[in-house]
Amino acid sequence: MSRVAKDPISIPSGVEVQLGTSTISVKGPKGQLQLATNPLVSLAQEGTQLKVDYPQDNKQAAAMAGTMRALVNNMVTGVSAGFERKLSITGVGYRAQAQGKKLNLTLGFSHPVVYEVPEGVDVETPSQTEVVVKGADKQKVGQAAAEIRSYRPPEPYKGKGVRYVDEHVVRKQAKKK
Repeated sequence: MSRVAKDPISIPSGVEVQLGTSTISVKGPKGQLQLATNPLVSLAQEGTQLKVDYPQDNKQAAAMAGTMRALVNNMVTGVSAGFERKLSITGVGYRAQAQGKKLNLTLGFSHPVVYEVPEGVDVETPSQTEVVVKGADKQKVGQAAAEIRSYRPPEPYKGKGVRYVDEHVVRKQAKKK
């Protein structure tokens, strides 16, 4: 059996799970998420736990069981606690400002960069050089953070650009004379 799929998913209080024939819906204080389930995998709710099961002789079903368990666990975590990615902006004159559903970035270009925040994701700027991306859907939060970072990824010589807070940028030595 898949090692990941063996572990049951605990459902915290305040989170409601509805199992359909081909979908699973999770609702909590941070929002509601839906996911289409794989026909090779079956989900069963037992009290405050969700269990993933599949036919033992099918290798593809074992792989999908681990994937489905991870996706459903991320949904439960997202609607109860939420996910966030923090970005740091390094560089002279580089700054960010959140205005409603738009993020204005000044990244050394001749024009300001305006990022349209996707639905289900919130962006905050505690300071001009910090951006916090929050949401219930882990994939959307990570994708939004990656898109913001892609406007000016950190460069290896001076380290200027947009980076994740926990990211380590390997610096290169400048050209010697």
